[in-house]
Amino acid sequence: MILLPNQLFFAEVEAMLAEGREVQIRMKGHSMRPLLRSERDRVVLAPCTDPARLQPGDVVLFRCCGRHILHRIVRRDGERLTLAGDGNYRITEQCTTRDVIGVVIRVIRASGRTVGCDSPGWRLRSRLWLAIPPWLRRQVLRVLWHSGWK
Repeated sequence: MILLPNQLFFAEVEAMLAEGREVQIRMKGHSMRPLLRSERDRVVLAPCTDPARLQPGDVVLFRCCGRHILHRIVRRDGERLTLAGDGNYRITEQCTTRDVIGVVIRVIRASGRTVGCDSPGWRLRSRLWLAIPPWLRRQVLRVLWHSGWK
């Protein structure tokens, strides 16, 4: 395994996506729990070729405040997107569709099982998680965290 500074890593990811290629990256961080698990799941990103098709529920890689973040779109107002990690029940980010670098199209679980982000099961789980009120989501995350589910 080769470890690269984030700046170099994401510069290469952006270059590959700009060439029209898909890119697979391992999840790092807990902001997308419980649907994506840190250092276990991998995501496959595709270039964002049609920003008009971005919609709430899509998980995207975007630039914000000089960083690259992988979060879910929770609201769209024209070109303006509001995004949040599944594990963030209060904090959101704002960006425009021009800041989106790639869209997650598949998730590869630690077991090797692949889940398409356009599959009914993934869409349902995503919608159900977002439909849970933030105060209850916080409690679910707390139980998962204390049970060792990371």
